[in-house]
Amino acid sequence: MSQIVISASRRTDIPAFYMPWFMDRIDKGYFEVVNPYNRRTSIVPATPAEVHTIVFWSKNFGPFITGRFGEKLKDAGYNLFFNYTINSESRLLEPKLPPLQARMSQLAILSERFGPSTINWRFDPICFFQDGVQAQGNNLQDFEILAAAAARCGIRRCITSFRDDYRKIRKRTDQLPDFTFTDPSLDTQKATIMRMEKLLTAKQIDLQVCCENELLAHLPVKSTVTASACIPNELLMQLFGGTVSLKKDSGQRRQSGCGCYTSKDIGSYDRQPCYHNCLFCYANPACDEKTASIIYTNH
Repeated sequence: MSQIVISASRRTDIPAFYMPWFMDRIDKGYFEVVNPYNRRTSIVPATPAEVHTIVFWSKNFGPFITGRFGEKLKDAGYNLFFNYTINSESRLLEPKLPPLQARMSQLAILSERFGPSTINWRFDPICFFQDGVQAQGNNLQDFEILAAAAARCGIRRCITSFRDDYRKIRKRTDQLPDFTFTDPSLDTQKATIMRMEKLLTAKQIDLQVCCENELLAHLPVKSTVTASACIPNELLMQLFGGTVSLKKDSGQRRQSGCGCYTSKDIGSYDRQPCYHNCLFCYANPACDEKTASIIYTNH
């Protein structure tokens, strides 16, 4: 019998902020999920018999690790997979995350406890911008350090994409003096990805891109960069056995190149707001003027 994959969650950072709630719902055996678009409530089963894998998404696995929630879930019979986003340190772009060294240490702990094959390292998104400090900047300054740390942990997959423009992001950045996100040309994107690919290949890490069909089509034939699947059901069956659906997720941006397979996302934008306040995030409410000023001052 086919089981489901639980995504926890594209909509918020459950490992950083909501693990007690998550474990309570696991104990109850189901989640009540409100569709963010039509507001209808559905029931998602959460027993080990019905769930093949729980895919956790986070930028800060510290509380997850400290609470030993992963061990508790594994002991209860759940398979675990991790999408861990670690970008270059920037108080402007990601103002409320732990220091980069702490997050790299978390990566090492996850790899040791659950195995590097269960981890996607996501460097996402790649951001280009202009501000009062430099005429043209990006967030790639720590990429080589991160790649070395990931390789030491045995990580073999890096997923990336370029920042997408959303109204929420523009509303947020409009409050920052002398700051503007910029969209790199296709040639700049291509050159950036090829540099990343060269560095990662030397460390035996595969580079995958998320929702970048146009970019993929312009890479050299010899390139090893492929489209990604952050919910990788084929890989989950290879890792853990069992049977899950190989239907692609119709709710994601398939036309742009999203390769994710179907899953059940149990998070909520409004009921479980994310407190990382990342400047480029599509899910984060716009900062008020005071918060925006504090973010920029700390840059």
